[in-house]
Amino acid sequence: MKPYLLILPVLTSALVIATGCQSESHQATAQPTATPEAVASSPASANTLAAPIRINAGAGAVKDSTGIEWLADEGFEGGDVIERPDLQIQNTTQPEIYRSEHYSMDSFTKKIPNGKYQVKLHFCETYDGITGPGERVFTFDVEGKSFKDFDVWAKTGGFALAYVETVPVEISNGQLDIKFAPQVENPQINAIEIIPMQ
Repeated sequence: MKPYLLILPVLTSALVIATGCQSESHQATAQPTATPEAVASSPASANTLAAPIRINAGAGAVKDSTGIEWLADEGFEGGDVIERPDLQIQNTTQPEIYRSEHYSMDSFTKKIPNGKYQVKLHFCETYDGITGPGERVFTFDVEGKSFKDFDVWAKTGGFALAYVETVPVEISNGQLDIKFAPQVENPQINAIEIIPMQ
């Protein structure tokens, strides 16, 4: 009987040791997983997944002659829209986006991930009531960067000539803010691009 009594404790000890090894192995391979909130707030991923946003001010969605798609007019507070579909636009390979405009607006806002962007503002004087410099002058502010006494005609040199103002910004509150204020006549804009910078 003594041999059986000696074997039982040995077997019990072996089972305990084997079970302990399995438990430790399982714990060693378990990896913590990041929550969606942690991934979203990580500086490295702040706007790496954001795609460019392009808005055709004053009209519906359009694909321009270079193949780029533009969203319909959105994000503006106040003002009105107009289209001039037959107008010939110069100084651009994308004339489609300059044949409509949003004018007399107070502001533009767009929710976007925090990060660095290039904001491209597209302007073109297409109203036949404007015939020279000084007849449409306004101020706009892009995330605290102010452009005073902005004169589309003076910038382009004439009627139906496209012009792009590029403004680098850094978003920290999840929203792009652009403000407009009239000086002479009404503010106007033809399109807005919001392009993430890597």
